[in-house]
Amino acid sequence: MSFLNSIFRKKKEATGQISILNKNEYAAAITTNNIRPIDVRTASEFNNGHIKNAINIDVFNPNNFKNYFVKLDKEKAVYVYCRSGARSKKAARKLLKMGFTHVYDLKGGYLSWN
Repeated sequence: MSFLNSIFRKKKEATGQISILNKNEYAAAITTNNIRPIDVRTASEFNNGHIKNAINIDVFNPNNFKNYFVKLDKEKAVYVYCRSGARSKKAARKLLKMGFTHVYDLKGGYLSWN
């Protein structure tokens, strides 16, 4: 195996994936598995409405975001959402870079939830 091949192989093995779930799939997963979803919007957006039992970790506050997730088990599934899906996609990518292997994102964000 070539040097470059070995580098890329290791990266691929270490990288998880982002699964995009529709509202029904997302709701079923968090209910069945007793998951607390992560709302990556701002505190004011969160306070104006959120998914029941969600935890608010603003993706635009990088230190808070990192400090929260660095303590979690990287092998456990993480469910994220935002308003429409753009920020949660960004958050999901950050989580993969941090070593999380199972990241789930709500398609269409909180707008699709309602």
